[in-house]
Amino acid sequence: KQQVWTSSIAGVGGTIFMRFLLGPMCDKYGPRIPFAMVLCCASIPTALTGLVNSATGLAILRFFIGLAGSTFVTCQYWSSRMFAKEVVGTANALTAGWGNLGGGVTQLVMGSVLFPMFKAIFDQDAEKAWRTVSIVPAIVAFASGVMIYTTSEDSPKGNYGTMKKTGLMTEVSAADSFRSGALNLNTWLMFVQYACCFGVELTMNNASALYFREEFDQTTESAAAIASIFGWMNLFARGLGGFLSDKMNARCGMRGRLIAHTVCLACEGGMVLVFANSNSLGGAIFVLVIFSVFVQAAEGTSYGIVPYMDPPNTGTIAGIIGAGGNSGAVGFGLGFRNLSYKSAFLLMGFTILGSSVLSLGIFIPGHAGMICGEDDEQKQNFVSGANKTLEVPE
Repeated sequence: KQQVWTSSIAGVGGTIFMRFLLGPMCDKYGPRIPFAMVLCCASIPTALTGLVNSATGLAILRFFIGLAGSTFVTCQYWSSRMFAKEVVGTANALTAGWGNLGGGVTQLVMGSVLFPMFKAIFDQDAEKAWRTVSIVPAIVAFASGVMIYTTSEDSPKGNYGTMKKTGLMTEVSAADSFRSGALNLNTWLMFVQYACCFGVELTMNNASALYFREEFDQTTESAAAIASIFGWMNLFARGLGGFLSDKMNARCGMRGRLIAHTVCLACEGGMVLVFANSNSLGGAIFVLVIFSVFVQAAEGTSYGIVPYMDPPNTGTIAGIIGAGGNSGAVGFGLGFRNLSYKSAFLLMGFTILGSSVLSLGIFIPGHAGMICGEDDEQKQNFVSGANKTLEVPE
């Protein structure tokens, strides 16, 4: 158990540094090139999975494969640049949610479809099957990187390099961008809150199959299928959170976004505590579904807030908060590595409930806080500056 969790922690930990790095890179170079580079590079260790012969080797390999998770930052920056403020919450949530859906799809396809298929190809030799099956996602990742680089653009007005040459965009300092984002208190409050939603999702992606196999005596294939339910909720749940954030923004401004975010976090924490005390398989699966909906809805409401925090430095802020998700997964993963399942879930649940209170301390210039302050459109326009991240594209 400890060896499996060590490799899982390495997998989610590998992307933390890259998320910090990719944020300023997006502000300076745009999302397209960093996105393509990371996908293509991460496909290499993915293809080499079959060469692993020890627990240490597995942990090292998963560390480098985990770098692919940093593309979340480029994705959120990209959609923030492409969509207007009225729908940016929904846009960010849908793109991220369908990205996270890969977790559920991977659990199901790799464990229940491709692995049995490769076993049949190799005359039921499970050793050869698992050592070759990861070539499939490696090819998909590399092809996706090439497609992004060759067919897409950084913004509605074109690629950053071209825009700088034609004078449509000024040069941006990655160091200044990182400094501004890192010195913003709101960034770190959201860092903790994102650790308690996306960090929980990553942890559950690693824990669910093991939990149902060990606690409810399920087969590997059956446990993988049940665990995939958590990821499949990304089909709609994260998008639902973003949609709720946009609707609350239309009704109450930023205060509405903060209320929606806080409610989703609080409900998520409560459902973790219920899940920890579920003793029947059917009950546990039912609670898992509800729990998953609130986890991903909270992720969606998070990135309905992020583009407003400091628009000229959206990349850096998205990167730092995104790293919070992986940092949370490392912390919760250590809990599952060293505690019983019930104790780890209780720790997770109470931590999430505590994080929901942090919304009271989020005050974005030009916008109302959750319980005090008023929206000031003139100040909002001043803060946005020349970047105009949330303006309707021309």
